[in-house]
Amino acid sequence: MTKVLLATDKPFAPVAVAGIQEICDKAGLELVKLEKYKSPEEFKAAVKGITAIIVRSDIVDKAIIDASDALRIIVRAGAGYDNIDLAAASAKKIVVMNTPGQNANAVAELAVGMMIYLNRNGFNGTSGIELRGKKLGIHGYGHIGKILAQIGKGLGMKVYAHDPFVDKVLIENDGVVCEADVKDLYRKCQYVSVNIPANSQTKNSINFDLLNTMPEGATLVNTARKEIIDEAGLLNIFEKRPDFRYVSDVAPDNTEQLKKMFDGRFFFTPKKMGAQTAEANTNAGLAAARQIVGFIKDGDTTFKVN
Repeated sequence: MTKVLLATDKPFAPVAVAGIQEICDKAGLELVKLEKYKSPEEFKAAVKGITAIIVRSDIVDKAIIDASDALRIIVRAGAGYDNIDLAAASAKKIVVMNTPGQNANAVAELAVGMMIYLNRNGFNGTSGIELRGKKLGIHGYGHIGKILAQIGKGLGMKVYAHDPFVDKVLIENDGVVCEADVKDLYRKCQYVSVNIPANSQTKNSINFDLLNTMPEGATLVNTARKEIIDEAGLLNIFEKRPDFRYVSDVAPDNTEQLKKMFDGRFFFTPKKMGAQTAEANTNAGLAAARQIVGFIKDGDTTFKVN
């Protein structure tokens, strides 16, 4: 029987595991569970005889991939897939997929929640500011960006977006102003949410020069990856712009320095938690299982990323 390995050092919720099991059972696939494992060696040993793997943020490096002898597909239950060695997978003709959009609502809600939290001074009882009437810029108009636009408009914000990979008509049909130049997005919006992947083109792309174009009361929101932020530039903008603020669910490497100098002007969640809701957890897991079934049964590679 074809085996699917569910390898999660931080397991899915029981309802998600039950759903994955049901999908595999109906497709005639055997689900093998490796949950709360303690070392990469355990993971490496478990891949023998496995055709498909589902992971969350678990590291699937070259050593894991090379240890496999029947592996055909790896699915990352989530949007990001930088925890998987794509080159090593491609070298062995192993398909890698993600599950885009399954945690988009959770991430969008977190972005807005962090903006409100900072605007209300951590709910410490002092007077804060409102989002209504402010301009929200969305840098990257994918699944998350579209939902964020809906929420922003519902809060009475004027919403702008920049995404060179999305047709202007699609953006404008959502009642969002499309900015062809990313500099115009930052120049016009007091709030900018960054929703772009970390790759060779985007790493360190959010720099001092770009942030310094933002208007008075600038707030940067990052629920993507910390690598897209130029941290030297981030420190510089904090120093030069007393009005600048930053919220993220991934703390920068220079967090301690920011705490000493600019406490109260930023908020970072204790860990990466954009997708940490019961709904997103379940949605991503079930989508991963369905994609594996589609690939094994029909050769469907719709969400292939390598």
